[in-house]
Amino acid sequence: MQNSSWWKQHWQKVTAAAIWIALIGGLLLFMRTNDLTLSELLLAGMTWVQDNPLAPLAYIVVYTIRPLTLFSSVLLTLAGGFLFGPVWGIIYTIIGANLSATVAFFVGRYFGQGVLDDESADGFVQRYARRMRENSFETVLIMRFIFLPYDLVNYLAGFLRIGYWPFLLATILGSIPGTIAFVLLGATLAPDEITNMFLTGELPSLDWRPLAISLVMFVVSIALSRYFKRREQTAETTPKAA
Repeated sequence: MQNSSWWKQHWQKVTAAAIWIALIGGLLLFMRTNDLTLSELLLAGMTWVQDNPLAPLAYIVVYTIRPLTLFSSVLLTLAGGFLFGPVWGIIYTIIGANLSATVAFFVGRYFGQGVLDDESADGFVQRYARRMRENSFETVLIMRFIFLPYDLVNYLAGFLRIGYWPFLLATILGSIPGTIAFVLLGATLAPDEITNMFLTGELPSLDWRPLAISLVMFVVSIALSRYFKRREQTAETTPKAA
């Protein structure tokens, strides 16, 4: 009877974990069946992208489900740059990244259900959760500007059950400088040079102009984080009018 009760309470979480394991297991099985290394799999994917008109849609879909596989968002953003170029790479990455953030947010919200719902508790975690809920837009915006791990912010925001729309708006705005920076960095790499690097180990050449703009966007993002952090601290210390 006890086992039956436990299954009724946790069957969704077990199912989600099983899907996650199946995705990773399926990828590993595909690689083993076709005798592919990770590098060879990436090269095959690059060849498919260059020859297929559905590549942008596939890129967005892969980016959307990426949190379920724990694949690096940075690597995928760089890939958007060198596969699609600076303009379309930024557009496709913004779409995919925000869909990805939404997936991770609701996964975090689901697994955090009931964990920090006690508003009367006064522990450090509960106090931080309340503060993040009260200032969700500013907090997430600063986290994006200082390049905290993308999925960590998504899962944490969902786990702490902050408002979805403030989270999404802060993610859209706060991720723009970083997205531009990483996509432009990826755009300095040509697919042929990446292929050659995998095959020969020879490092690709870099175009200094997108690289310089990428560096400027990093600086802008950090400067914006400092500005919003100071504004948040000023708002906290300014007494409210009666």
